[in-house]
Amino acid sequence: MASASHRRSLRTRRTLVVSAAVVAAGVGAGVVVMNANAQAVDLYHQKLAAKDGWASFGTGTTGGTKADSAHTFTVSTRAQLVKALGSASGTTPRIIKVKGTVDANTDGAGKKLTCANYAAGTGYSRSSYLKAYDPATYGRSKLPSGTQETARAAAQKKQAANIVFKVPANTTIVGVPGTKAGIAGGMLQIQKVDNVIVRNLTFAGTEDCFPQWDPTDGADGNWNSNYDSVTLRGATHVWADHNTFTDAPHLDSANPKYYGREYQIHDGALDITKSSDLVTVSRNRFTNHDKTMLIGSSDSEPSGKLRVSIHHNVWKGIVQRAPLSRVGQIHIYNNYYDVTTLNGYAPQYSINSRARAQVVAANNYWKVPSSVKVSKLLSGDGTGAIKGSGNLVNGTVTDLVAAYNAASSKDLKTSVNWTPTLTAGLETSAKNLPTSLATTTGTGVLS
Repeated sequence: MASASHRRSLRTRRTLVVSAAVVAAGVGAGVVVMNANAQAVDLYHQKLAAKDGWASFGTGTTGGTKADSAHTFTVSTRAQLVKALGSASGTTPRIIKVKGTVDANTDGAGKKLTCANYAAGTGYSRSSYLKAYDPATYGRSKLPSGTQETARAAAQKKQAANIVFKVPANTTIVGVPGTKAGIAGGMLQIQKVDNVIVRNLTFAGTEDCFPQWDPTDGADGNWNSNYDSVTLRGATHVWADHNTFTDAPHLDSANPKYYGREYQIHDGALDITKSSDLVTVSRNRFTNHDKTMLIGSSDSEPSGKLRVSIHHNVWKGIVQRAPLSRVGQIHIYNNYYDVTTLNGYAPQYSINSRARAQVVAANNYWKVPSSVKVSKLLSGDGTGAIKGSGNLVNGTVTDLVAAYNAASSKDLKTSVNWTPTLTAGLETSAKNLPTSLATTTGTGVLS
């Protein structure tokens, strides 16, 4: 008996040492969490900590922590993931452990599917589509309609049926540590449900085989794609943590041009729209992407929703929307932005506040090459607000809003109608973020 008691004491002491080392290293919440008995919390049953951003408001975000054994799944294939998710209208708590990479572009037997498979039987062909809607003959005043547009939409619908994974309420989806867990080519759709946790997953290669040509989009028209890696639509209490988002392996630089415009097959990385609310986005890595995070899909979305906290994330090789914010109350703090052009992804801006958005941006760090003007780090439409403080550019405290307003005809407002209070883990200085976030964000950190 004495020997057994001694072994337990050693384990307890070792756990305490690990916990102390983690805190000393500045790793922060979410990597190793201890309970009152100094034992490591099971990653799969971990809930969002109190006061950790907007998703902790009210009932908080617990995901599937109450799942029983019958609703705890380990998945490695698309078919297994679909089965584990069950009905999108379900409310029974569930935990889904993703082991390795789930390839969304596979059939029920695991056979690889391509764009040609989705187009089969629809009558769609890219060459026919390009011929039908060439602006030289079709014009630029209206959206495509007719046989080939109908065929394109049918092919896109077939792809969506295969790669869109609908997440029910009270669900935790977590990548199994050490397995390079992720979802390739797919989209998690969190729509009109409450209480979802998504952690430790790499989302890569989410691609639309059938972008739509819109000649009325901008002065020259644009190709618009249809899938985000993770999309929130009317969702509440969502925690996205320690994930990695990337276009790889197909980067935008490999996209062809048609009608003189890039044939864009990527949409958002993590979009929060349709009056979604109470969301915390923490310790993720966003890289090699253009339109990265959209908060609010329309300038006319009603007020009182779209409350989002974004903290301790890394943004590198991002063109725009980090994030683009509309209408809501958004807290952006302790993030690291490297706006150096990467793999052809050249920055346009980091944060955009428009449609009366009330953004508080505090204690973030920007690494800015000499070729990028500080005035270009922000953007707006003249109605949005950004209250900034403690933001560093290359280590120097910088008033980003003043720099933007000095160079813009549509000033950002500098005061907001709210004060953040859900700020657990807020660091009052941004100076160490480039170092600390390099090893504490994205997949592969949690254990």
